[in-house]
Amino acid sequence: MPHIRPGRTRSKNTNRRTALLLSTMAPEDFNLRHGEVRSIVCPDCRTWRRIMGDTVLKIREHCNSVKVPEGEKHVQCPGADQVVEIDIDVRRWQSRQDRLLRDAMPQESRRAAQQFYKPMPASATPVSRITTEITLDSERQTYLAHRKGCTVCVGGQHCTDGGMLARRYVLALQLEPTRRLARELIAEEERRRAKKVAAHWPAGRRQQWARHGGEAVESTNNQCAQRTPGSLSDFRGPQLPLKPQNLAAHERRQAELGKQYGSRKASPAG
Repeated sequence: MPHIRPGRTRSKNTNRRTALLLSTMAPEDFNLRHGEVRSIVCPDCRTWRRIMGDTVLKIREHCNSVKVPEGEKHVQCPGADQVVEIDIDVRRWQSRQDRLLRDAMPQESRRAAQQFYKPMPASATPVSRITTEITLDSERQTYLAHRKGCTVCVGGQHCTDGGMLARRYVLALQLEPTRRLARELIAEEERRRAKKVAAHWPAGRRQQWARHGGEAVESTNNQCAQRTPGSLSDFRGPQLPLKPQNLAAHERRQAELGKQYGSRKASPAG
């Protein structure tokens, strides 16, 4: 890759115009891509020119050579040495330009950034190698299905797969009593767990309370600790008054509150 020498501003002169803001130009009229020469379309002669400088950016000095082929002399373009100010987000501008370029490409030329290849399906596993839940009935059905479709397994003769299935069937016959006992133990454990969970439900708690008697438990609990005056027990709570102590004062307070509420409702309507 050839080395690109950065542009160098050879003069501090400017055309004394207001700085050209890139936000006021069309996004396709300048190039600020990383690793490429910064360039811009001159707003006067509409030709692509380099952007020179590091801190103070200017359009490179150039001439308006449109009429040179007609015999006229080179005349400096008014847009030469125009100060340029980058007031945009370069990353956002570049991502938008890349998206526009992808959308402008024809459909047959587009290609995904990453290729995905569909893997070939694996070959089916033989029946003798399929690992499933081993039960006596499943091993018997598998063995009989193989003997029915196999021409080698006749009488006491077996093929390789048939012999393997026969050995698995004999092993299932030998292990069946142990498995039956394990299933019974698991079922008993599940019933015990379900009974324990049901005892903690509200219905179970009510049955326990009804079975042991509420009054006896309450009296026993009252004898365990000294009670404060006015308290029946931990089950019933303190004996609270149900009526106000000064009934006349209570009625006067209620009448005053009623008048206040009535005045608040009548004020918005008026």
